[in-house]
Amino acid sequence: MNSSEFLRFLRNRGSVREYRAEPLGEEQIEYILTCARTAPSAGNREAWDVVVVTDEDIRLELSLAALEQPHIRDAAAVFVVCANYIRSMSQYGERGIIYAVQDATIACTYMMLAAHADGLRSCWTGAFTEDEVREVLQLPQHIRPVALLAVGKGQPPQVRTGRMPIEEHVHREIW
Repeated sequence: MNSSEFLRFLRNRGSVREYRAEPLGEEQIEYILTCARTAPSAGNREAWDVVVVTDEDIRLELSLAALEQPHIRDAAAVFVVCANYIRSMSQYGERGIIYAVQDATIACTYMMLAAHADGLRSCWTGAFTEDEVREVLQLPQHIRPVALLAVGKGQPPQVRTGRMPIEEHVHREIW
């Protein structure tokens, strides 16, 4: 893939909130997880974990914890990507907290792009009540849910959201 094909690939990805009622194959789930394993991480601590949720009842509970967003309920799978503080703090102390969150977000990005490469649709969701997600999934205290990645088969959005000009983001040498 050359650079223009890669840019086209990225531009064709979009958040999808409407899914068909079709399950994912185990091979698709494994592909997404395998791609996540290739993500860079601070000190190679791989301070992230994921809970793969395909059960309809648990997806419903997660949907309620995610401010009743229906795409969490309707997706074939929800990858709940978590920061594992202990893995990074064991090497980096307090700074390991931010490294774990960074590791989790990079892994989630790779999962989202892997789903797209496999012809699936996804929606990264950060709006959720953390304690409710923690309770639904029985997460240990040192594990923090960072993102709910809904994945399934669906149609890409008809209208693409606009983006700010790059000049609004970039500062050179100093602010």
